Amino acid sequence: MDQTPPRFSKPVNAEPSRGASTLTRQWAALQDAGSAIATLANLAPEEPSQKTRQFPVLIKDVDGWRLELAKNQVADMTAMMQPGLAALLAVNARGQDATAAAITLWREYHAAREAVLALLPEAGAMGPRRTA
Repeated sequence: MDQTPPRFSKPVNAEPSRGASTLTRQWAALQDAGSAIATLANLAPEEPSQKTRQFPVLIKDVDGWRLELAKNQVADMTAMMQPGLAALLAVNARGQDATAAAITLWREYHAAREAVLALLPEAGAMGPRRTA
């Protein structure tokens, strides 16, 4: 396994004018980190749902508190995953078994991901898509 953890971008609030692209990059990095953690946990590869794959596109059409909460949650997930994955890779590089720790981090990641995905309105509840 590659011993280099994925690069996480700056926190969402660091570049307000580029919030959407930052969120997209962070989300992609989180999905990559999740896959790496699943591998370290000896879990079968997960096929991401359409909702998971399209999250950055879908959440940008949500205004108000849901969008802000989603940005904050993604930033929090990034803060959790970066050192967690780095620690797992370090343990693995020393030849030690990181399975139990990886499973624990996977569960935290999975719960956080489901919570942020729950911020998306049900299909059809958002009305017509905005064009910018």
